[in-house]
Amino acid sequence: MSAGNVSGVRQAAAEPAWLRLALTAVGLGFLFFFLGVPLVAVFSEAFASGWSAYAEALRHPETLSAIGLTVFIALVVLPFNVAFGVAASWAIAKFDFRGKSLLITLIDLPFAVSPVVVGLVFLLIFGAQGLFGPWLAAHEIKIVFALPGMVIVTLFITFPFVARELIPLMQAQGREEEEAAVSLGASGRQMFFRVTLPNIRWGLLYGVILANARAMGEFGAVSVVSGHIRGETNTLPLHVEIVYNEYNAVGAFAAASVLALLALVTLAAKTLVEWKMRQETATLRADLPPERTE
Repeated sequence: MSAGNVSGVRQAAAEPAWLRLALTAVGLGFLFFFLGVPLVAVFSEAFASGWSAYAEALRHPETLSAIGLTVFIALVVLPFNVAFGVAASWAIAKFDFRGKSLLITLIDLPFAVSPVVVGLVFLLIFGAQGLFGPWLAAHEIKIVFALPGMVIVTLFITFPFVARELIPLMQAQGREEEEAAVSLGASGRQMFFRVTLPNIRWGLLYGVILANARAMGEFGAVSVVSGHIRGETNTLPLHVEIVYNEYNAVGAFAAASVLALLALVTLAAKTLVEWKMRQETATLRADLPPERTE
């Protein structure tokens, strides 16, 4: 560690105790009011009429259909997210080519565009009056107001997550290990599965967790192209809105509690992956010679 970093650590540790406590209290208070209180409210409302009413709301056919559809869409878009994320990050981190900056910009596009706008764009492309609408209707192919359209918009919304986690990781790792593997006679497949993939596995898993969380919680884009067909094209977030608008508070909060549980599981998995990544980073730094760690 350099002298400047040591000085910064010492200066941070020398801050008054009251200041550290105040900052900690502000952070914990923020988490409590914006994360803790909503979670408590969701589960308290879900169980307001007792366990039997809660279980009955979850066993409702439309609720089960919404849960199954939400999980199915997340599983369908997962391999596409992984394939695109690994390919794009590998190309950006390992190679120099014309259009590299454009590719990075396009990867960030879903972060800059409202999900509702995304849904409207695909509606204008695949809808009945859209660009390909007449051709699709003539061939009896249904995209919008059906499962394919919901998968497409979810994929568009979620595809940056894996790539955005892997690009800085692969750039930091450099090309030395891959070049050494090639020089020793490894094929491209052997290099990927024995060198590249083990080095990025935790970053890849981290991106997959974030992408799945977004896929299961997506509302705006899916709402536009789903058609809100009960028992067919309603995902769990859409089902929560519909049931709540019908003044069925127990049913709405019971469905919302499933989303909350999925969020908590995602948070736990994310924390575990972050811990494993920190462990591996610390191990790598310990194995490096002193001049490489400064």
